[in-house]
Amino acid sequence: MDLLTILGVIIGFAALIGGNWLEGGSWTSLLNGPAAIIVIGGTVGAALLQTPRNRLRRSLSMLPWILKAPATPYHTGVKQVVRWAAAARKEGLLGLEALSESERNPFARKGLQLLVDGSEPEDIRRVLENDLDILESRDIDAVRFFESMGGYAPTIGILGAVMGLISVMQNLADPSQLGPGIAVAFVATIYGVALANLLLIPVANKLSQCVLEQSRYRELMLEGIVAIAEGENPKAIEMKLNGYTQQA
Repeated sequence: MDLLTILGVIIGFAALIGGNWLEGGSWTSLLNGPAAIIVIGGTVGAALLQTPRNRLRRSLSMLPWILKAPATPYHTGVKQVVRWAAAARKEGLLGLEALSESERNPFARKGLQLLVDGSEPEDIRRVLENDLDILESRDIDAVRFFESMGGYAPTIGILGAVMGLISVMQNLADPSQLGPGIAVAFVATIYGVALANLLLIPVANKLSQCVLEQSRYRELMLEGIVAIAEGENPKAIEMKLNGYTQQA
């Protein structure tokens, strides 16, 4: 579990509530049901309107990554590729068939199958690079769901503020109605800005980093598999791929 994510959320919202308290306000003054409905409902609705169903499904499936990102074990990946290279040198490319069938990573399994089929290095690179680009684009598009929510939230907050001020203007003759209307106006703006900058945009940025890490790991696999297809020495392949371990 990524403790920095939890710590970041706690510190961000604690600073907001603590600052309000230090200025003489009460934390209960930040609780406003109508403002929450306007901002949260409006933000989710706008984001859903622009998002296709399959992209939404992918976005929600990626959300747990902010607490536990998919594993990208660079050191283990290098050792694995070196074992494949050693097996290919000892038994030939057909010796990788059993390894390809037991490989859990779909990207690596496809590369091994291409090796077993005797594909040319250029063809293997082209196929795997195409898959890498497609997978990365799919996940980046999914992350944009949270980015869009981060963009809409402040604007919806302003909309909530305007609605609150309209309520105030309609009830100038009734002082008892002024307080709730002004509260909605200001709290809605706080909700919109805080939701965007303390939660949604950081979530989108964190997921983008996870996508980038996965792409780098697939790139490691791609370069290793192509090197095996070109008949490089296992030791040379290890030295070539060790650069990726510097990112771990």
